[in-house]
Parts: sequence; C-alpha cells; structure tokens
Amino acid sequence: MFARITLAVLWILTAWASIFGDYKFGLDTLNDAGISGHVADLLIYAGAGLDLMIGLWLLTGRLTLWCYRVQILTVVSYTLLLSWMAPQFWLHPFGPLSKNLPIIALLLICHQVENTQQQAQG
Repeated sequence: MFARITLAVLWILTAWASIFGDYKFGLDTLNDAGISGHVADLLIYAGAGLDLMIGLWLLTGRLTLWCYRVQILTVVSYTLLLSWMAPQFWLHPFGPLSKNLPIIALLLICHQVENTQQQAQG
C-alpha cells in the first residue's frame, strides 16, 4: 500500500511540475528534438494529463494490476522517447532517465505482489 501511495504522489507531482513547474524546460526539450508550437504544448499537456490520471487511478486502488501495467508501459515509453530526444538526460545529475530503472523495478515488484495476493484470494 505504501509503495502504491508513493507512486501516486510521484505521478501527481510530475503532472503538476510539467504544467506549473518549469513548463519552459519541457518546451525546450521538445524544441531541441524539433517539436515546437502547438504540438509541443499539446504533448506537454497530454503527458501531464496521463500522469495525473495514473496518479489518481492508483489512489482508487481499483484494477491495480492493470494500473501497474499501464505505468510500466508509460515509463518505458517515456524513457525511450526521451532517450531519443535528449540522451544526455541519462547522465544528468538529477537522473531524469536513470531513475526510471528503479521505478520500473518497483512497478514490477508491485505487480507481482498484487498478482500473488489476488491469486491467493480467488
């Protein structure tokens, strides 16, 4: 439960930071990859919306196996996209990409624990 709540906080704060934090950072990252204008704005808002949805979904505690799967897919997708757009983020001191490796590990553990619990109950 604690892992699920902390993951929810991570997703919700990431959504908040994407819009109300350093919005220009996201635009600059997309611009460096050749994505600009309304498309860049749309991608930032879409990503923030997805992050918020995942965070809120986690808080509901419903369909958690599916939620963990969506999270894994999302983190892997974000990692691949950012690896293409800004590979320097792998060596960034704040770890915007390298932190995704332990997050994926935690998601896999949460998925396994939830799956085991559901099998024991039913």
